[in-house]
Amino acid sequence: MSEELHALVVSVGKNAAWVSLEGEQLPRLAQLRRASGRRAMPVPGDEAEVRLLEDGSVVVEHLAPRRFELLRRSVDGRTKIMAANVDLLVTVTALADPPPRLLTLDQLLAFASLDEIEALVVFTKPDLGEPAVRDALLALYARIGYRVVLVDPKHGGNVDGLRAALAGRRALLTGNSGVGKSSIFRALGGEAIVGEVSRHGLGRQTTTAARLYRMNDGFLIDSPGVNEFGLGAVTHDDLTRAFVEFPQAAHCRFTDCKHLQEPDCGVHAAVAGGRIARSRYDSYRHMLLNPT
Repeated sequence: MSEELHALVVSVGKNAAWVSLEGEQLPRLAQLRRASGRRAMPVPGDEAEVRLLEDGSVVVEHLAPRRFELLRRSVDGRTKIMAANVDLLVTVTALADPPPRLLTLDQLLAFASLDEIEALVVFTKPDLGEPAVRDALLALYARIGYRVVLVDPKHGGNVDGLRAALAGRRALLTGNSGVGKSSIFRALGGEAIVGEVSRHGLGRQTTTAARLYRMNDGFLIDSPGVNEFGLGAVTHDDLTRAFVEFPQAAHCRFTDCKHLQEPDCGVHAAVAGGRIARSRYDSYRHMLLNPT
């Protein structure tokens, strides 16, 4: 006798996936049903019907239609579905150890803007960072229009504020190694590390860890590495719009201005006048000249 249950997909390998059953916090390892012909592969955030067998093993039977797909675009034009059914991209940046990597943060925010998904900016390790740098970064991203949360998950600082920001959201968490994602999971009450699924199937080691924390009417799920959030061959027009403050702070004489070396560039003037942060312009320039 077997039982069919509803589950969320957390992490995926070639022949298996970690899934979180409704009512459970700890994900289970599930096999992907073999079928003839081409079948849709699950991605993190997928809703699935799974069968719980008598021996305790789990098999993914089928996937529910997706409400939203988060896409990664490569430079050569190919796309890859990174996650499904999420409505919030949570970026995590440490204020120290490692030092804040603003290029990574800005690329994640641009990615969210291009995919038309809301972003939440989370800064961690406030006890290790310089207070002046901390205050400047919080003010910068709040002024641009992002919701910003400062949290010290290791010591419990403002965990309730982060929990409130995630309430009811289907969120994907991303950030560089060492920024405190595991501490965030522990502080919220979830498992820091659950397990691993190999890209090649069961039993082979990989660095993709399955983590998910269920909340009322929502979830927080771990994501692939930040390198997966490349923008592809983005045009200067799209990238300008993805840096949401650029169109508001600057007006160029020429509609095709790339904001690089053009004369009378409104963006350059806005940077010189302090209406656009130098760090944000440097990130824009790097992304435009070095597509990923």
